[in-house]
Amino acid sequence: MFSKIGELIFENEAVSKTSDFKMGLEVEMHRVDGTGNLSEEPYPAAIGDQKINPWITNDFLETMSEVVTPAASNALDAMHYLYSINTALRTALSPGEFLWPLSMPPKLTPERIKIAQAGPEKERYFKEWLKHHRVAEGAPCGAHINLSIDERLITMVYQKMPERFADEKAVRNYLYTIVAQGFVRYRWLLTYLFGASPIAEGNYFEAGKELKRPVRSLRQSREYGFGSKFTPDYTDLEHYVQVIERAVAKKEIYTAAQFHGPVRFKGATELKQLQKEGIAYLELRMLDLDPTSYVGIRTGTLRFIRLLASYFIMSPALNKNEVFDALEVAERRNELVALEDPTKPSQLAEAATALIEHLKVYIDLIQAGPEYQELIEDMEYRVKIPMNTPSARLVRNIKDGSLTEYALKRAKGYQKSALLALHPFRDFEDHAKLSANELKAKLFRGSWEPQHREEI
Repeated sequence: MFSKIGELIFENEAVSKTSDFKMGLEVEMHRVDGTGNLSEEPYPAAIGDQKINPWITNDFLETMSEVVTPAASNALDAMHYLYSINTALRTALSPGEFLWPLSMPPKLTPERIKIAQAGPEKERYFKEWLKHHRVAEGAPCGAHINLSIDERLITMVYQKMPERFADEKAVRNYLYTIVAQGFVRYRWLLTYLFGASPIAEGNYFEAGKELKRPVRSLRQSREYGFGSKFTPDYTDLEHYVQVIERAVAKKEIYTAAQFHGPVRFKGATELKQLQKEGIAYLELRMLDLDPTSYVGIRTGTLRFIRLLASYFIMSPALNKNEVFDALEVAERRNELVALEDPTKPSQLAEAATALIEHLKVYIDLIQAGPEYQELIEDMEYRVKIPMNTPSARLVRNIKDGSLTEYALKRAKGYQKSALLALHPFRDFEDHAKLSANELKAKLFRGSWEPQHREEI
């Protein structure tokens, strides 16, 4: 089951370090009014200036609020940050204003659509993007996960395998690349297990291109969702950079920042500098919002992501000459799964079961905790019984071709809970540009300290 690197890690009793990812979260949600339309209220003053506050900002539209957490050492700590900052946002909303809990946007009424006032550089980018896209294409929301590998693991691999890697940067690039390949290769499984965008509300589709039935995930579909339309190359960092530079040169995208693939190599902003300095972390962009969660994502989902990342590090990688073709197949598989009827078994159910069986063996081999046994049983149950997937559950709540009634009920319930918070955070108003350490000190005021805990 293990690769040579996996065997090395296992023999040195360092498996726990393969899941000791620092984890940062970015979760987008639209501000809406009580009728389920985009809000016409101004940007909430109590969360500071959207141009400089790094923890609550706006994405493409003025109503598209994005909560960003500092990097945390485990899923529970990341969720603690997310809950606290999300509550700060909710309690800053105007009366009668709510956060839309679905990935697909509410009804897009033209007179209510305003591009985010995110500063001259971002606004120029948005305007250029709109020359080639419809507003609706930029309106879906999701949850992004930033993962950075434990540096102790990178150091150990380099020290034990100096003949294979020139330096620690080479180890770092290799490990991030095989993790990225793994997530792209099995993105279709995440779409099946966590897809939660079966339909779109009014004015999302182009005239004549409306879907006639619910699907697993509109947002994760290349044809109907949000993302770059060209095929990235995750063979290695060099190929990744070359393909994005070629796309910019061919005007398929305006800038490198406009690449919205399922996984992004992160580090230096400029591609040449990224290639020189190496990958610092990965950004995973393949999760719909979970409308049954106050913050749009669940702790169990984060644990499953960490489990997969650990499994990818320990498992044999694809041969370099096979990567591009294998990931093209994976792209087609994801499109197939994304557009399936969510209430019926997937055409890839057998492949999903096979991977879950591998993960069950892996959990036993590394002696993961009971929470991972329960988690993998839940994922297996979703594969066996499609009606237990998030998208299928949403289908039950569709009324007259819409999820607005369901979404508003959820949104209003979450808002009521937020308003009962005893000490909502208000320091963004006066100190919008807080560092991660300043945010932690002011947000929790010594009542909670993120800790480094080994989860596997």
